[in-house]
Parts: sequence; structure tokens; C-alpha cells
Amino acid sequence: MLTVKAYAATSAAEPLAPITIERRELDPHDVLIEIKYAGICHSDIHHARGDWGPQAYPVVPGHEIAGYVTAVGSDVTKHGVGDRVGAGCMVNSCRECVNCRKSEEQFCLQGMTGTYGAVDRDGALTQGGYSTHVVVNEDFVLRIPEGIGLDEAAPLLCAGITTYSPLRRFGAGPGKKVAVVGLGGLGHMAVKHAHAMGAEVTVLSQSLKKREDALRLGADHYYATSDLATFEQLAGAFDLIVNTVSARLDMDAYLSLLVANGTMANVGAPAEPMSLNVFSPLMGGKIVAGSLIGGIRETQEMLNFCAEHGYGSEIEVIPAERINEAWQRVLASDVRYRFVIDTATLA
Repeated sequence: MLTVKAYAATSAAEPLAPITIERRELDPHDVLIEIKYAGICHSDIHHARGDWGPQAYPVVPGHEIAGYVTAVGSDVTKHGVGDRVGAGCMVNSCRECVNCRKSEEQFCLQGMTGTYGAVDRDGALTQGGYSTHVVVNEDFVLRIPEGIGLDEAAPLLCAGITTYSPLRRFGAGPGKKVAVVGLGGLGHMAVKHAHAMGAEVTVLSQSLKKREDALRLGADHYYATSDLATFEQLAGAFDLIVNTVSARLDMDAYLSLLVANGTMANVGAPAEPMSLNVFSPLMGGKIVAGSLIGGIRETQEMLNFCAEHGYGSEIEVIPAERINEAWQRVLASDVRYRFVIDTATLA
């Protein structure tokens, strides 16, 4: 067993604190990653604070992991020592069900194994990337191409794929009008992806305060949703809406912004349920969809796409001792646009 340093939540109410944890010995198909950077996702906070149900503590969060391979198991063929790699929201699945065979491991019928707070196939509780090292099966390790800094790459392993997947699935590209609801950790990546795909991109945010950022990131238009005239002006305007916010929305109002047969894809995860009038999608054949990260194959495709187009995430790198401060700022929407932990400060 390898003992490593980490930051963990020890209860739903206490601040995160330094801790040591044990990583398993390498199985034949395992890869040991020395973590250099770990992104902070709003999901980390929801999970550690018990918003999605009771948790087994301590919890080491973090599923946006970037670093280097420092050791490999005897049968590893996909990665070598020194490779630039990452790990995202899942570290295992059954590999045998229909969804796993389609490279959609996130929909594993036996339940994919989350990077933290999940029971792995060996019965151990997984612990995440707010740590110096992690052991991951080679099939769930991603290659980070040259041309993307490891710090900017870390959030791509969650925020990047979470927004890339629905854009690809629902045909964002030249001639398509895409709206992104919210310009935060997810939303800013949706703007970058949709712009790189060639779509006409509009940001819908509560106020005008992020307008200049949105245009710099690739948006063509920006509207404040606090202005009710926005919904009248943009009625029937969009082929695709990607909703990135983790809060309740007036779904009927947003569905009115779609063209006939348009799609509203939801990737945010509010703690409370949302409702809609069934006639909103019926009138116009509109689709209300959900999307959950992406499979390993699609995540690698996304990383390669970002490298090809020369962009990563917009980040603020912080030392480990500022994790609790960063969490408070995430809750206050005070980050442009993703905190990334320099894990060297854990040592």
C-alpha cells in the first residue's frame, strides 16, 4: 500500500482538512498517477456536504485529475511511465453490459464506479484527486495531449466532457444556433466548445456582468435573463440550449426559446427537483434531455479536440490551504471559471 497526503471532508459540516490515505498496490492493469493538478467541481461540494444523500466519511473529493504516470502494472499496454495523463469522474465499470460495450461506461447497468465516494470492484471506498497520487485501471486513464497545460487540462475531465458530450450528441456546428445557460465552470467550457465546433453561440446569464468574458470566450451574443424582454425577443431562436446551472429554472420559459424539434440539454445538477408544463415540449416537438459526463472514448476525443483547437479551461490555481476558501467562493459564484489545486502544496 502507498500512503499519500490528501485533503478530506470528515463530516458534512466541518471544513476540509489534511489527512493521509492509502492507495492500493498496483494490479497488473493499474497505473499510478502522480497528481499535479486537481480541479474543484461544484459536485465535490454537493457530495461532501451530503446534498445528494448520506456519505461515508472521510471523503477525499476531486474528479478532475491531471499528472504523470510514475508506475504501471505488469500487463499495462496503454500508458507508460512519464506519460501526461488524467482521470475523470469514473475509475471503473463492469465492462460487460450493453452500455459499457458501446463505450458509454458512465451508463454502466451495474453502476459505474465514481472517482470518490464509491465502492470499487475490490470492495474499497474510492478517494479522489485532492491528493498527491491515485491508482487507476489503465482503461480509465486518459491521455492529455501536448499543447494543453496540465493545469488547464484538469477541469476538462469533468466540466469539459460534461458540456462537450451534449453539444456533439445534438449536432452543434455550422448553421446551428446554440444557447448556453449560465457562464460558470460548466458554461464557459460549453461556450468554448460550441464556438470551436462552428455554432453561433449565445450566453444567457442572470445579469450583464459577464458579458465581456462571454464574448472573449467565443460567444456571439449575450443576454440577461433577469430582463423579461429577453424571452420575448429570443422566442423560437435556438436549435439547442445547454443548461449548465445547478439551480431551479422556469423550464417553460426556456423551452419557449427553442425552434420546433429543438433540444434543451440539462447538465447542471440542482439539489431540488424542477417541474414543467407538459404542453411546453408537446407544442413544437421539443426535447428535454439530460447528459451525464461522457464515456472514456468520447472523453479522449474531447481532449484531442481541445488540443487541436488550442484551448483548455479558464482557471485560477490555488494552494491546498485555500481549498475551503475556494469552496465558499464557488458557492458564491466568485470564480472565473474553475479553481485548480496545485497538489505539490499537499506535500
